[in-house]
Amino acid sequence: MPSPYLALFAAPGSKGFSAAGFLGRMPLSMMGIGVVTMVSQLTGRYGLAGALSATIALAAAVAGPQVSRLVDQHGQRRVLRPATLIALTAAAGLLFAAHYGWPDWTLFVFSAGIGCVPSIGAMIRARWAELYRGTPRLHTAYSFESVVDEICFIFGPIISIGLSTAWFPEAGPLLAACFLAAGVFWLTAQRATEPAPHPRERHRDGGSALRSPGLQVLVATFVATGAIFGAVDVVTVAFADERGHKGAASVVLALYAAGSCAAGIVFGLLRFKGAPEPRWLLGICAMAVSMIPLLLVGNLPFLAAALFVAGLAIAPTMITTMSLIEQHVPRAQLTEGMTWISTGLAVGVALGSSVSGWVIDAAGARAGYGVPAVSGAVAVTVGFLGYRRLKGPATGRGGTVEQHSEREERHVA
Repeated sequence: MPSPYLALFAAPGSKGFSAAGFLGRMPLSMMGIGVVTMVSQLTGRYGLAGALSATIALAAAVAGPQVSRLVDQHGQRRVLRPATLIALTAAAGLLFAAHYGWPDWTLFVFSAGIGCVPSIGAMIRARWAELYRGTPRLHTAYSFESVVDEICFIFGPIISIGLSTAWFPEAGPLLAACFLAAGVFWLTAQRATEPAPHPRERHRDGGSALRSPGLQVLVATFVATGAIFGAVDVVTVAFADERGHKGAASVVLALYAAGSCAAGIVFGLLRFKGAPEPRWLLGICAMAVSMIPLLLVGNLPFLAAALFVAGLAIAPTMITTMSLIEQHVPRAQLTEGMTWISTGLAVGVALGSSVSGWVIDAAGARAGYGVPAVSGAVAVTVGFLGYRRLKGPATGRGGTVEQHSEREERHVA
């Protein structure tokens, strides 16, 4: 790795929690697409498969911020382990229900239970913030975590789809559950780097981090952005299936993530001057424009190339978003604030996957790429309408905005 990334791991314990976070985040890229692959193989119903994936995402959108708020109050170890056990129990129930052909409503009940899975990415970023708050290394740390996210999305779908198609349909989601258990219990065993809980600050601040107008804009925009991700996943699997190469969907989706990974690595090495808000809006616009070529796809090689280019906008936009969150939420609610972004994405993924599933069933996979194109246009519209709210971070919020002399260095995303 380039030296700025290597320097991150000089802090004691950073290697351990980063490795645990990698394992714990693998289900993020494996579970949803694994359920789509499993159910479509067992039943041939893409509408049902997309609806179940959407249920998982919506349940995570509801439960995720509540779990993270409890983490801010009581600490990661005390909250993450019980929440993970609930999610693992639900995942086991879903696999049994799908395998033995139980009624559809049982599939939805168990899918909702999986939504209790904690936002591991937010937990890891909170640990980095605890180590490097107020220094330029925090930008590098956020960039590194975005790269790790994309590595998960490179290998996760390949593993999940590959196992489910080559071994047995339930194999992908099963391995995802194993990764979640290993990652969470390893992470929570590392107490030295765990951020201190803030039970009193939460009450003094007066409620949820979502009260921040700036965070509201970010979350609303990422609902539309999440719809892009959810639709692209489902439509790509169906597109490859229509052409007789369903297993190739994992490689195509991996290239989507690879584009983001490459951009994130380079972005983390750069140092920008000026405010991050214009770069954030530019990133949202780039993500929207990159969906237009998908409407013209006619074969898998062209689709793979188009998705790789589209992925180049993802990581820089996510890195910028994490820096903006620090400007708009109190330090004692940082984990919750980051999780609200995941919640926005989850709601969007739910909408995108379910709507695209219906479009596929009705008009075919190629028509399904209209869903991410429309979602991108909505994201740009919301970003422009709410841009003014991002220009003025609230006084005393965030872990770094109080140090105005260092703002350009630290909020360089």
